[in-house]
Amino acid sequence: MIFPAFDDHHPPEKDLIDDCVHCGFCLPTCPTYVLFGEEMDSPRGRIYLMNKGLNEEPLNDQMVRHFDLCLGCMACVTACPSGVQYDKLIEATRGQVERRYERTAQDKAFREMIFQLFPYPNRLRVAAAPLKLYQRFGVGDKLKKAGLMKVLPKRMRAMEALMPMLTKQQEVPEFSPAVGEKRMTVGFIKGCVQRVFFSEVNAATVRVLNAEGCDVVTPKAQGCCGALSVHAGREEEFQAFARKLIDEFEDSGVDRIIINAAGCGSTLKEYGYLLRDDRAYAEKARNFSAKVRDVSEFLQELGPVAERQPMPVAAAYHDACHLAHSQGIRKQPRQTLKQIPGMEVREIKEAELCCGSAGIYNMVEPEPATELGDRKATNVLNTGARMVVTSNPGCMLQIQASLKRMGTSMPMAHPMEVLDASIRGESVETLLLNR
Repeated sequence: MIFPAFDDHHPPEKDLIDDCVHCGFCLPTCPTYVLFGEEMDSPRGRIYLMNKGLNEEPLNDQMVRHFDLCLGCMACVTACPSGVQYDKLIEATRGQVERRYERTAQDKAFREMIFQLFPYPNRLRVAAAPLKLYQRFGVGDKLKKAGLMKVLPKRMRAMEALMPMLTKQQEVPEFSPAVGEKRMTVGFIKGCVQRVFFSEVNAATVRVLNAEGCDVVTPKAQGCCGALSVHAGREEEFQAFARKLIDEFEDSGVDRIIINAAGCGSTLKEYGYLLRDDRAYAEKARNFSAKVRDVSEFLQELGPVAERQPMPVAAAYHDACHLAHSQGIRKQPRQTLKQIPGMEVREIKEAELCCGSAGIYNMVEPEPATELGDRKATNVLNTGARMVVTSNPGCMLQIQASLKRMGTSMPMAHPMEVLDASIRGESVETLLLNR
């Protein structure tokens, strides 16, 4: 069946659309509704448009624009009293947009550039080489002083602002043995942006897992999990990535599969649903997803054995959307931090609002992303904490960029970096200095 706006390959499901009673509980937590106050830029407004697409109207520029402006943060899923599965609805809709809507040549080229680079760690490493020189010689600051940065397109300026400080790569071995008595064997997923730009987070994660009695298996050839692709509606590309990753872990003999990046984790846990039509992989995908755990989630399930040394510092904890809303993981990262003697965890005002990172959102929609990033950074500063802790690389880049734009800075770390420093007896000052 062909609908006015959609084809018959997994259009947004009518039953899921009908679950929405338009109560409005989602409105205060929706970033774009908070920014614009526009009904069609709210979850219930977009659901209304999906229904129109099933019954009345073809895809048009205005309709697609409202879908594009959604960050996919899933705060509405948390807020909804009716249990509306907006996550499934917006991903189905984006798949339709990707297949059935003709973007401008400029927009299409920019998006293709992103997807030919970010899901491929080896390509990212090649791109990082000239970026190191760019940073070492302060080229960006010189361009800004000369007023030349302003002539770049907004999207390119956004990418430049998000650029992390590049450090020496820390490789994770294919096998890392448990310290002391072995409690479990786990697999570890390195991610793409995480392994190239935040390799120290991966190294810290493996050390923590070893210290807690886990043998860690990290398949060397593993590639992208496909999270960026599926969130952008690139279904076939996602499926290819997912199948390869499942194959990498199929004979690994691991009890759990650990991920330390929130955006990747939410997709990995949905492999069973996302590959439901694939006869060869549907069951494999369900079995794979059943083993996936966010690292903080896993550590709380396992229980601590490694001794924590005091870390007397106040840290603002930022909830990554795909950890808090998509996976429902909020207390575990806080528990992980609070188990460190002397660690004070401070809450951030408007914690439910996205920071504006949202996968590729801060690159393709830089203006609303910047507003949200600056709002989040202001709330972070208002905590009076000495550092920020969060569980997603995109959030780190986004908040750092906003703080820099505001003329300030704050050390930023993943929970595993903080826990690793505590287990190793690192001082607070060393921790802050290295972040």
